[in-house]
Amino acid sequence: MSPLAPGCGSPRPVLLPALVLLLHVALSRGLYFHIGETEKRCFIEEIPDETMVIANYKTQLWDKQAETFLPSTPGLGMHVEVKDPDGKVILSRQYGSEGRFTFTSHTPGEHQICLHSNSTRMSLFAGGKLRVHLDIQIGEHTNNYPEIAAKDKLTELQLRVRQLLDQVEQIQKEQNYQRYREERFRLTSESTNQRVLWWSIAQTFILILTGIWQMRHLKSFFEAKKLV
Repeated sequence: MSPLAPGCGSPRPVLLPALVLLLHVALSRGLYFHIGETEKRCFIEEIPDETMVIANYKTQLWDKQAETFLPSTPGLGMHVEVKDPDGKVILSRQYGSEGRFTFTSHTPGEHQICLHSNSTRMSLFAGGKLRVHLDIQIGEHTNNYPEIAAKDKLTELQLRVRQLLDQVEQIQKEQNYQRYREERFRLTSESTNQRVLWWSIAQTFILILTGIWQMRHLKSFFEAKKLV
């Protein structure tokens, strides 16, 4: 059923905006953090497969005289490294003091995004701080809809339909990822339960053998003492 078609008594038209709002909050993250000269900061993002990720960043240097953060010099750069859930490096590149990096996930799961500054330039202000503003956008939030509308000559209604379709597609990817996580959790639970079962059987077998050995040992003891 199309999410745009009204359904009498159906909860879908009510739930879809809520899901879209939750997806918007979950897939668009903005933050800033401080790092030192050789410090490396990593973040974990759970990303579905075949999903584009765009991250914009900006660095600021701490000025002791002004006691505030000022824009970084052009010579200072950031090294970005991204690893997929299997630990494979899918992006490793040196960037400037301000810019963006993009990558597309091919394996669902936790992706590690690490950033650190180039220490040669950072040594100029040893003991100082660097503030990094990072904005990560995932899925349909990476689309520039004004540019798409201008390129494809879309009306406002057509553009809104395009946005809804992209959002629904991203929701489907999220649902597939959640099913993937549930399947992995189920397999882990079944494996753990099986190991616990075999361990219980082994314990029972050991207790039975111990009991038999104790009974034979006591019998031999009583026979040696001529009590039996």
